[in-house]
Amino acid sequence: MKIILASQSPRRRELLGQMGIREFTIRPAKGEEDMALALEPRELARKLALDKACEIAVETGRDELVIAADTIVTLDGQVLGKPRSEEEAFQMLRKLSGKTHVVYTGVAVICNNRVVSEAEGTEVCFRALSEEEIRAYIATGEPMDKAGGYGIQGLGALLVEGIRGDYFNVMGLPVCRLGQILRSFGVKVLSY
Repeated sequence: MKIILASQSPRRRELLGQMGIREFTIRPAKGEEDMALALEPRELARKLALDKACEIAVETGRDELVIAADTIVTLDGQVLGKPRSEEEAFQMLRKLSGKTHVVYTGVAVICNNRVVSEAEGTEVCFRALSEEEIRAYIATGEPMDKAGGYGIQGLGALLVEGIRGDYFNVMGLPVCRLGQILRSFGVKVLSY
């Protein structure tokens, strides 16, 4: 079975490898993400992942398995996407300072007309941040391509006081849940 990851994310590639999946093709979805859909955050993440998987699945052949994911950060029900400017990153991080937010990652797997799409939520608690710390973090450039304006796997870890749930979900791929889904498709995880 040929596996296709519908994502350019280096973190998702790395996490698939950690799951024991060594051979897969990268074919990123090109469609626009519609963050304005009137959906609950968990459902929005699931739908965005499913849209990506469907876009790539129409181009695949039999016995090709497509994996897609989409991550969103929410605070008090408000979706925080990727910041478009340093000022927007500052505003996001200031809102997250000293609070607990939820990161949802939707994941979708399609193969042979079978579709499974789910979403995982992880609570992340930020410590209180000073304006100076926020500006210093933004100066690293790390916040600019990440939902919510931070990356837990990088310097953003210095902002996080604790989490409840799947750590890897915050990185962009709910590894435990995806492993279960892939096993249901007959994919061997943890094999080398």
